[in-house]
Amino acid sequence: MKSTLRRTWAEIDLDALENNYYKLKQRVHTKFLGVVKADAYGHGAIQVSQKLAQLGADYLAVSSIDEAMELRENGIEMPILILGHTPKEQVDNLIKYHLTQTITCKAKAIEYEEVLKDTNKRLKVHIKVDTGMSRLGYLCDDEGFDNGVEGIYEVCCFDNLDVEGIFTHFAMSDDDSDKAKAYTKHQFDLFQRVCTEVEKKWDQSFKIKHCANTGAVANYPETYLDMVRPGLLLYGYGEYAQDLGLLPVMSLKTAISTIKIYPKGTSISYGGTYVTDKTTRVGVMPIGYADGFQRILSNKCTLMTEDGPARQIGRICMDMSMIDLTDCPNVDINSEIEIFGKHNSIDELAQIAQTIPYELTCSVSKRVPRKYIENNQIIDEELLLRFPR
Repeated sequence: MKSTLRRTWAEIDLDALENNYYKLKQRVHTKFLGVVKADAYGHGAIQVSQKLAQLGADYLAVSSIDEAMELRENGIEMPILILGHTPKEQVDNLIKYHLTQTITCKAKAIEYEEVLKDTNKRLKVHIKVDTGMSRLGYLCDDEGFDNGVEGIYEVCCFDNLDVEGIFTHFAMSDDDSDKAKAYTKHQFDLFQRVCTEVEKKWDQSFKIKHCANTGAVANYPETYLDMVRPGLLLYGYGEYAQDLGLLPVMSLKTAISTIKIYPKGTSISYGGTYVTDKTTRVGVMPIGYADGFQRILSNKCTLMTEDGPARQIGRICMDMSMIDLTDCPNVDINSEIEIFGKHNSIDELAQIAQTIPYELTCSVSKRVPRKYIENNQIIDEELLLRFPR
C-alpha cells in the first residue's frame, strides 16, 4: 500500500540502477548476477529484480527459498540462485518454482538426492567451494584438497542433481593491502585448481564458474570467469563506485516537522549530550533509529538541506531526531532533508557509524515507504506495514 504521510521515505532511483548495470556490463563482458537478497539490501527486491530482468541480467541471487518464492510469485521468471541452505522438506518447492540451490557439503547433497530418487525430477544446483572465507562450502585447502575434489565430483554424478555451476566467495577482495591481495590470489588459484581437477574426473565442464564479488569486479578482472556477482557496486556504494561512474540508488529522506528557537545553554534530547552554545534554531525531524537512522550517529553527522550541510544534534530518538538550522534560513516546516543519497554520501555516514553502507540500507525499516523513480517520475510506491483485508 501507499503511505498517507509526508514523514520519512526512501527514494529508489531505477535510472541510477540502470546506469550502474550498464557501466558494470561494459567492464566485465560476461554473465551478470544481480544480488537481491535481504529485499535487495533494502531497495526492494521485486522492483529491483524487475528492472534487472528488463535490462537483460542473467541471474539473481537471494539468501533463502522464501525470498526466491516472493520473486516468483511476483512474476520474476529469470534464474534465481539460493545462496543459503534450504531444508529437504522444501525440495518440492525448489522444483516447482524452478530455483537453483547452492550445495555446500555432501550431507545436503545426499538429502536432496534422497528426496528426488525414484522420480524423474532434477534439481538445478551450484556447488560452493570454501577457499578461505571459512563459512560455507566444500573444504579444499591444504590436506583437504583431494577429499574436497572427490566430494564435489560425487555430487556431479548424482542422478537427480543437475550441476550447472560452481562458485566461491572472496573474503578480502575489497582490501588493497599486500596481505589481502595475496589472500585473494590464493583463493582464486585454489578455486581454479579445484574446478580443473573436478572437470577432469567428471569429463565435463561446469556451465557457469563464478567468484567475482564487488571487490573482485573492481580490482581483479582475471576472476570474472563466466559470471560476476557485484553487490555493493550494483547499488552505487563503496570506495570504487565514483571512479567507475556509478550512482547511489537509494536516498533516505525526511521533512522538518517542527522548528524551535532555544537559548544558549539548552540541553537537546535524551541525556543532554548536546548543549547549545548560542541561540539556536532547532528543527525536529520525524526520523529515528526505528526508521534506520542509527543512534550511534548522534551528534556526529551532517545532513543535507536546501541551504547546504547542517549538523544533527542531540541523541537520535526512536522516532525523531534534531538538526541545527541556525545557518539554514530557507529551511522551514516541511522542508526536505536528505539523510543519505546523491548529495550526502552514505559511505561517509557508514564510516562515522563504523560499519558498511550495506548495514545502513538494510536498516531502513518497513515503516519507511519506498518510492521508485524512473525518468524523474514516481512509478511505484510501497509501504511494507501490514493492514487487515
